Amino acid sequence: MRVNRKVLVLGVTLAVAMSVLIAGCGNRQAKLPTPSASTAVGTKIDDTVVTTKVKSALFADPDIKSFDLKVETRKGAVQLSGFVDNQAQIDRAITATRAVEGVKSVDNSISLKGGSATVGNAVDDGIITTKVKSALLADPSVKSFDIAVVTRKGEVQLSGFVDSQAQIDQAIAIAHKMDGVTSVGNELSIKK
Repeated sequence: MRVNRKVLVLGVTLAVAMSVLIAGCGNRQAKLPTPSASTAVGTKIDDTVVTTKVKSALFADPDIKSFDLKVETRKGAVQLSGFVDNQAQIDRAITATRAVEGVKSVDNSISLKGGSATVGNAVDDGIITTKVKSALLADPSVKSFDIAVVTRKGEVQLSGFVDSQAQIDQAIAIAHKMDGVTSVGNELSIKK
């Protein structure tokens, strides 16, 4: 099924606009104090808006394969991860991300693809990603909603923000146990 790129860009733009409007609704009462950066809900909403804006910027650039990239944001620090074809795509992704309002820093955890993937590889990688995500969800010591999982030819890349080194170690151990995993790349960061 072929999707019209203009329709997809319009949809993503609409999603960004809605996120901004929803985030802005809380600012209608001028007499309330402004939430500080440590406010969990306010920061989480801001990070969600930044993530959405970055994803839209990546998607709008025809030279970046944004579907192969994951975007995680924590207090304005954006982490990019996933796989791309060449260094120029990495450079463009970083530049596009830095141009987004609200981005304080960019952590580049993007890897270059090694060789061409087959349909069989893509299916296998999807199965591996699903298994790893399910195993992370089943483990109570890992906050898996904060961990992005991308798989390319059996290589699993974990990225995102977690509370401790113990969570990183456990997530890596879980990923290594899955059938079909050839290696695990750790791009996880501890929340500051």
